Amino acid sequence: MTKNINNENIIKFNPDPSREEAMQAVKTLIAWTGDNPNREGLIETPKRVVDAYKEFFDGYKMNPDEILSKTFEEVEGYDEMVIIKNIRLESHCEHHIVPILGIAHVAYMPNKKVVGISKLARLVDVYAKRLQIQETLTAQIAETIQRVLDPLGVAVLIDASHQCMTTRGVHKPESSTVTKRMLGVFKTDENVRSEFMELIR
Repeated sequence: MTKNINNENIIKFNPDPSREEAMQAVKTLIAWTGDNPNREGLIETPKRVVDAYKEFFDGYKMNPDEILSKTFEEVEGYDEMVIIKNIRLESHCEHHIVPILGIAHVAYMPNKKVVGISKLARLVDVYAKRLQIQETLTAQIAETIQRVLDPLGVAVLIDASHQCMTTRGVHKPESSTVTKRMLGVFKTDENVRSEFMELIR
């Protein structure tokens, strides 16, 4: 069955709007709230917001596969779990474009090679600095590690607070959302999975 789509409601996607267009969009939003974008306190706000967005969403310009491309095989036979705990996570939800703040725990079971530990934290940042939901973010991090490093398994757990729930809507500031993605031995071996969960506590 084909859906009838009202073409008037479709906004043509411009993949590369100018800085001036972005600033004008911010001015429009300020005016929509009921304030004057030309008053002294707001006159520089569009510029600041555009600069902030450039930083918030820098992940679109980075290639996650390249971050994990340099690996090390001289690991003296190391074959135990590698875990990076409490990685600070700052993202924005795609539904309201408000902050998601929390921590990520990332683990993998090496298969003859390892990657620099800072690279895993950088990988979290690459995907966090994009618009998405937390479930997608969790899956993207895990599946990229699995695809590029080809380890025996990967585990990613994210515990984050969503400002769309804490500062608007249901106003539940005490809430947090936990998502996890288990691949390989973390999914199939209960002992490995339990060890990961215990170690990140």
